[in-house]
Amino acid sequence: MNSMEWTIQAGRTVEIREGDITRVAADAIVNAANSGLVGGGGVDGAIHRAGGPSIMRELDGIRARIGRCPTGGAVATAAGALPAKYVFHAVGPVYRDGAHGEPELLASCYRKCLRLAEERGVRTISFPAISAGIYGYPIRDAAAVALREVAAHLGNPANSVERAIFVLFGDSAFEAYLAVWRTLRAAK
Repeated sequence: MNSMEWTIQAGRTVEIREGDITRVAADAIVNAANSGLVGGGGVDGAIHRAGGPSIMRELDGIRARIGRCPTGGAVATAAGALPAKYVFHAVGPVYRDGAHGEPELLASCYRKCLRLAEERGVRTISFPAISAGIYGYPIRDAAAVALREVAAHLGNPANSVERAIFVLFGDSAFEAYLAVWRTLRAAK
């Protein structure tokens, strides 16, 4: 398994790792959800299978209250059987061409999840590559948005989140995130 870790500031780290997000222990796991919050394939399906039916029951109640979750938004549930306390179900944008608000909507997903984390006193959070699967967001562009948002959040010592783990499926996604992280670090 590939893994790299960087310190943002004392006691605050970002890790990029290849693996299965459902097996990574964290206070909160981020799910790449759809706006209907009804489960699906990819990361969403894996999280529901590993977490069990209690997650969907909780989402049923959320849907009854709010209907759909808007693109760029996120909602929180308990984590069922996952090695976490919470699942943050984030709805990323479907990529068209990058000129229809996709970067801001994707950034909003990460900011919303980090806000949910702060509200719950979360110290560790794991993220997939939101929107970079079936939603078609180019992996390097998605990585740039994700890494900038998370590094900025961890750079604020007043925030509770101390560790963010990007858990990526496959070597090519890991290498893409690693290349973007190196570029961002070199630009500082």
